[in-house]
Amino acid sequence: MMVSTRGRYALRLLLDIAEYQDADGFVPLKDAAERQEISKKYAEQIVNIPGVSLILESKGGKNGGYRLSKSPSECTVGEIIHAAEGSLSPVSCIADGSVACDRRATCAVMSVWQGLDDVINEYLDGITLQDLLDKKASFDGGNDYVI
Repeated sequence: MMVSTRGRYALRLLLDIAEYQDADGFVPLKDAAERQEISKKYAEQIVNIPGVSLILESKGGKNGGYRLSKSPSECTVGEIIHAAEGSLSPVSCIADGSVACDRRATCAVMSVWQGLDDVINEYLDGITLQDLLDKKASFDGGNDYVI
């Protein structure tokens, strides 16, 4: 399993939006893309991925942009990565929507792949954008000292 650039950038963009949105404000995609050093064109492709677009609300016009459709504490890394990537299954025979493998019932290693898939999903679904924002705040505040 390897997360592609699209998945990594989707996570970075949505984390940026979570950080910079305010109660009723929207984050211009251009600003988020600049901060994350992602081309605006690629950022536009990411936010238009059907699964990713469900996690966001958009608004056009002068004060338009994007914001999360729910709070950062309700949005998981797993949800974002799955929206951008699709399946993260380590082997195709256990991926959602895969064609049933003829060997599944007698495959001695199926439990290994299923266990790995479960661990990956549980880990990613256990981390929220708020967790990442809190971690970032501890990094940002860690350099404040007075002499």
